[in-house]
Amino acid sequence: MAKGDAPGEFEQIVLLAVLRLGEEAYGMRVRREIHLRTGRDVTIGAVYTTLDRLEAKGMVASSLGEATEERGGRAKKFFRLTGEAVDALNRARAEMNNMLEGLPFPLGGER
Repeated sequence: MAKGDAPGEFEQIVLLAVLRLGEEAYGMRVRREIHLRTGRDVTIGAVYTTLDRLEAKGMVASSLGEATEERGGRAKKFFRLTGEAVDALNRARAEMNNMLEGLPFPLGGER
């Protein structure tokens, strides 16, 4: 992976939401999971823009579910992580753990 291709903070949060949701990972559920776990009130547009960007990077793949009446005949677009995304998340976690090793918690000390 090229240096500039590493997922940013919000991309990592979206990837982790997709991972947590498994087969139920579609836009609104991803948005809800992010809000539940982080308290962030993100727009559905931000979630879909990020999912589209991650798909272009090869970090998520999408598939369409069945069309439903409750959605006006539209199908849900489901997402899943690729191996590249899993590797990137594992690298990011290892890097963060290494940087935090030996530091007191909570961080900040004297400000």
